[in-house]
Amino acid sequence: MRQIIIGLTILALTACRQDRAADAGALSGASDTIDAPPASVPAAPGRPDHVVLFIGTSITAGYGIGEEFAYPAVIQQMIDSAGLPYRVSNAGVSGETSAGGLRRIDWALQQPIDVLVVELGANDGLRGLPVADMRADLDSLLSRARARYPDVRIVLLGMEAPPNLGEAYTTAFRSVFPELAARHDAALVPFVLDSVVADRSLNIEDGVHPNPAGHRIIARNVWRALGPVLRAHAAQRVRSDSS
Repeated sequence: MRQIIIGLTILALTACRQDRAADAGALSGASDTIDAPPASVPAAPGRPDHVVLFIGTSITAGYGIGEEFAYPAVIQQMIDSAGLPYRVSNAGVSGETSAGGLRRIDWALQQPIDVLVVELGANDGLRGLPVADMRADLDSLLSRARARYPDVRIVLLGMEAPPNLGEAYTTAFRSVFPELAARHDAALVPFVLDSVVADRSLNIEDGVHPNPAGHRIIARNVWRALGPVLRAHAAQRVRSDSS
């Protein structure tokens, strides 16, 4: 826990020094002007086109290293190595808040999906936005996904708020993710940046965003929850196809 606190403090202080117009400000505005579908790995010939959609922040987008090195791309490699019939679709946007994710979820869901991975909340915490608003936005986002695709499997990636915002805020912030995971029958990754946030060797020069090595650790964190979801979903589809 001490490692996480130190890391989040570094993250908060570094983020405050960043040029918000270049990252959290200007790039978050892009979520209102996107007119292309999420980037995805093409389905291999003969492979069922089952989709795992990642919606998230600069972490998902691979800020500073390129999407090809971000954890969703690493997850695709894990999926292929496991012989599972899924392709990853990356809808990460740098600077995204939970409100921004909610604004564009309908756009992101234009393509049929089987699994939704949600990585939102980091920028809400960095900006000290009201926890109640974040909870409501994420709740609505997950509800819309379930309404559009009733059988969708959901994986929610938890985040921690910087400790400089006070114990009451950080405790309330942390509680949102398990609460929503239970409400929406979602698998939960308690803290997606576990073992990454406090280690400068796993982040790019800004000290905030993971480097390729950091993204590989994030992928392992996510895979612990996502892997069983994909295997169960694939097994269910086999049973359905054979019945």
